[in-house]
Amino acid sequence: MTVASGATGVEDAFREDSPRILGAVARYTGDLLLAEDAVQEAFARAVALAATGRAPDNPAAWITTVARRIAVDTVRAEQTTRRSLPAIAAELRRTADLPMPDSATTDPSFEFSGDERLELILLVCHPDVAEEARVALALRFVCGMPTSDVAAVFLVQTSTMAARLTRAKRRIHDSDVRFAIEDEAEVTARFPDALTAIYLLYTAGHATPDARVRADALALAADAHRVRPDDAEATGLLALLLLTEARQSSRLSPAGDFVTLADADRAGWDGGMVAAGERLATVALAGRGRFALQAGIAGLHTTAGSWAETDWASIARLYDRLVDVWPSPAAQLGRVVARGYSPDVGPEAALGELERIPDAFVGTIAPQSFAVRGELSRLADDLPAPVEAYRRARELEPSPRAQRFLEARIAELGG
Repeated sequence: MTVASGATGVEDAFREDSPRILGAVARYTGDLLLAEDAVQEAFARAVALAATGRAPDNPAAWITTVARRIAVDTVRAEQTTRRSLPAIAAELRRTADLPMPDSATTDPSFEFSGDERLELILLVCHPDVAEEARVALALRFVCGMPTSDVAAVFLVQTSTMAARLTRAKRRIHDSDVRFAIEDEAEVTARFPDALTAIYLLYTAGHATPDARVRADALALAADAHRVRPDDAEATGLLALLLLTEARQSSRLSPAGDFVTLADADRAGWDGGMVAAGERLATVALAGRGRFALQAGIAGLHTTAGSWAETDWASIARLYDRLVDVWPSPAAQLGRVVARGYSPDVGPEAALGELERIPDAFVGTIAPQSFAVRGELSRLADDLPAPVEAYRRARELEPSPRAQRFLEARIAELGG
């Protein structure tokens, strides 16, 4: 193996396999901070070996093996075995008489396979860490999102997010609680946060749009459903992501601008994903959870033959239930839009409901709220109110793509 090809292999492992390697090491330590330090050191050793032309044939496996043993040595040196997972103690006994792997071979007892990122998500969903920080940890270390992108998801500065991540890692490290995937009670307690992390990961990829991030989220959702096939919310999340991804081909125009559902080319949607998502959504709806209800809403949108055939009355009823179990601003805005299109309510009544949503027109939700006001006013033929609302949304909207969409709406109305 040449120096160049060896370095490329290590770089590929870093880019593509870092979250999986971190997950494999974290299983042994139950400690994200210790696992992260060990993986970084193992990558540094791999880079050094590649520079001498002795890069491992299977970098991901070699780095995982070395990182595990670095973690074991760290536990020895710091005499913290008493606070670690039982697996660490077993690893200490198993490797006590084994040398470190040489520069170009892989420990034959270890084969890098499988996807342990779901387990790492469950690890970082620590009860002593704030919910927002848990999700941020999952996005950064499990899914490999850069800190700057994680900060953008939470609408904070990169430096602020970096500090939050450091504090959260330290909190888990200093805790006496260690987690193993075999602990059924802990898995059950942490599973809802894990599903939320996967949902936000897909949302981040959808906004970019980043096909790799979306694919990672879909794989994690499928893994969560495999681990807990009877969990209605795991089923609902997978259904929601499949139904959303099925429409991805028509989401943007060739110029990269947003295309509304009303104008989308439905013939280009992925029929296989639609069928699978609809089947899962039907099963999940019995649980009436947040993701199950969102999947039901997505299913009604996706299976409608055209925009004119959309069953807005049924969508509005599902939103009524969603707001009951998840009264977020996004859910409330979606409910108002559905009721505005529903023949049972209409845009005028929906506009009144919009004005009664607490804090709808302040903070991060304000651009969407003004855009909804513009859409409902347009449906009600209440000129010039929609132009004014779209202009206000345009002023507050940080996304250039969304800004262009709002500008097009204003132009359509002669603004």
